[in-house]
Amino acid sequence: MQGIILAAGMGKRLKELTNENTKCMVKVNGITMIERALRILDRKSLSRIVIVVGYQGQKLIDFIDTLNIRTPIIFIDNPVYDKTNNIYSLALAKGYLCDEDTLLLESDLVYEESVLDALLEDDRKNLALVDKFESWMDGTCMELDDEDCIVNFIPGKYLQFSEKENYYKTVNIYKFSADFSRNIYVPFLTAYEKAMGDNEYYESVIKLIAMLETREIRAKRLEGQVWYEIDNIQDLNIAESLFTESESEHYEKIARRYGGFWRYPKLLDYCYLVNPYYPPEKLKEEMKSNFETLLTEYPSGMEVNALLAAGAFGIKPEHIVVGNGAAELIKGLLEYLCRNADRKVGCIYPTFEEYPNRLKKEMLVPFVPSGNDMHYTVEDLMQFYTANRVDTLVLINPDNPSGNYISYNDCIRFISWCKQQDIAVIIDESFVDFVDIGPGEDIADVSLIRDSTLNEYQKLYIIKSISKSYGIPGARLGVLACGDEQLIQYLKKDVSIWNINSFGEFFLQIKEKYDKDYIEALDRLRECRKKFVQQLQDISFLEVYPSQANFVMCRLKGISSADLCTSMLKENIFV
Repeated sequence: MQGIILAAGMGKRLKELTNENTKCMVKVNGITMIERALRILDRKSLSRIVIVVGYQGQKLIDFIDTLNIRTPIIFIDNPVYDKTNNIYSLALAKGYLCDEDTLLLESDLVYEESVLDALLEDDRKNLALVDKFESWMDGTCMELDDEDCIVNFIPGKYLQFSEKENYYKTVNIYKFSADFSRNIYVPFLTAYEKAMGDNEYYESVIKLIAMLETREIRAKRLEGQVWYEIDNIQDLNIAESLFTESESEHYEKIARRYGGFWRYPKLLDYCYLVNPYYPPEKLKEEMKSNFETLLTEYPSGMEVNALLAAGAFGIKPEHIVVGNGAAELIKGLLEYLCRNADRKVGCIYPTFEEYPNRLKKEMLVPFVPSGNDMHYTVEDLMQFYTANRVDTLVLINPDNPSGNYISYNDCIRFISWCKQQDIAVIIDESFVDFVDIGPGEDIADVSLIRDSTLNEYQKLYIIKSISKSYGIPGARLGVLACGDEQLIQYLKKDVSIWNINSFGEFFLQIKEKYDKDYIEALDRLRECRKKFVQQLQDISFLEVYPSQANFVMCRLKGISSADLCTSMLKENIFV
């Protein structure tokens, strides 16, 4: 068995990274792609490795010579790399193809060793390595039958994304027997190149052979092994988060992304706090049916969106402003309230870091609950902030991350006390819809977003993330409600004229039609939370705290949070 690597391309899409080097010389976490590949191949007892070079070929050869690879390496030069595609590069190596069984690889791939092992350990002689199609993938795909025969070969430009569940992406790693290469592949390659020219792709020859129904070549499906194809800077960024030297580094690089986890299709995201039972399928279908319009047309301005939000929450439009997520409104509100540097702001710790991160450290007056379970009451807050004077108080209710909840009546007592003390109070109700409600109550009975309350407490500012309770973080919606109409006008002018997109606006427009589904989703989540807490309590190293939110805080016993997080990530669960 020999290896053949095609490494003649220029890699123009990687821009400045390939100005002086060929594509496979780009480093992933400090190691070039070609070195990573050669180290793996060097452990496979191959007779030789044939590398077709072209762009910056001598520089690549010189680098490989420094690696002390034990397997003999033969270089073939493609002098017209800039005028040809990979069919020409492979044709230059066709004599080697006919001599011996071959692993054929492209040089812009990063993969764990088990990817090659999957191919080598399969007894079938001629295999195309494939993986289930995912959103990050690009290029040629296949459709397979139950016997791994290729029934359709689809170039990237002809992919029908409505059919993506049936697709398998070519990994661009193949195993060919010498007999197959001599008698079938190379003759077809030669004829195809003669008929179609040098500016074609060798995969087209595989497609042609597969379509003849000779069943000479089958697909080998990967089963979770990690690989990535690097075509651009974004691909490189993803690859560097996947192929790290340690589990802790892998976790840190994933965590620093703060979202976009759909780029890791196998990853279960237990970090972002959303509603798993909403939105319903019909709402999603309605949004999909309007996709083209929403994508290609501008959203409305703030006046219209304030009307939509006011209708959704049953208050005057003069009392509400819509944000590009709650984060935009948190920033604007704190900048307004704390424009004087001597202002003091009370925060309950641990907390959602978006609030303290918007303030200077010397402005913060932290309250840390004394009990081990992070529980606190309004009496605790009033006592502490009587002794430690502040100008503004931030209360997340239910709290993030503890899940501590202060009832509606106690909240009224608290904001009444704040009014007497001339303290502005920010109450974040992003998770209040999830709290347990009594017989005959609904979620409106536990929220402070009502005109009568806002009018009475002019220094009460209520923030609510729509992403959390409605399960639509991608739409980026949040609201701020208060009776201070001057502040509302300031914030409406402070944000950009189109601060939310058309998808977020359309959600607000149709939300009311699905309110019954929303209530049912909240009921389901409350039941799920009970079972979830019970099952967590059965885990010996967890001390589980009561929660009224859609998350549960636990204290670890005998294991660090870092060790638990990295262990979970190995199972594709991100916390």
